[in-house]
Amino acid sequence: MDLPGPTHDILVAFLGSVLLLGGMGVVLLTNPIYSAFSLGLVLVCISLFYISSNSFFVAAAQLLIYVGAINVLIIFAVMFMNGSEYSNDSYFCTVGDGVTSLVCISIFFSLITIISDTSWYGIIWTTRSNQIIEQDLISTAQQIGIHLSTDFYLPFELISIILLVSLIGVITMARQ
Repeated sequence: MDLPGPTHDILVAFLGSVLLLGGMGVVLLTNPIYSAFSLGLVLVCISLFYISSNSFFVAAAQLLIYVGAINVLIIFAVMFMNGSEYSNDSYFCTVGDGVTSLVCISIFFSLITIISDTSWYGIIWTTRSNQIIEQDLISTAQQIGIHLSTDFYLPFELISIILLVSLIGVITMARQ
């Protein structure tokens, strides 16, 4: 999307705040259904970020795969669970919560250090005119494949591990 600077900044700030609120809703809401719907909101906001950076194919893949398939699968698995087992828990903090918090905080600080140490000058934000020139050389799908297998290999694998862990957690919760 080719938006003027202030409009783009307002859109990014709005999407960022909705993304943070949705992420906090995933973690802090006690009802698993509401938490799964918050995850859907987060995934939709991420696809809107892709649209604002002119990555329409990645945005469509985000909506189709993550929102349309994985989040619906999580919602169905949560709906099959017995909801009464969560309302009876009155423990404020358990050992598992402490370990999970420690792991999440360590991942957060490692991501902050990686982001601050990364040189962002190599990342090229393509405009519509650059995309037309690049489509003559290599198709967009091939470019995405090349970037996923070279430049963005580590983040792609980390996201797949996080999704795998979340799906295993949903399956474990559904089997109980």
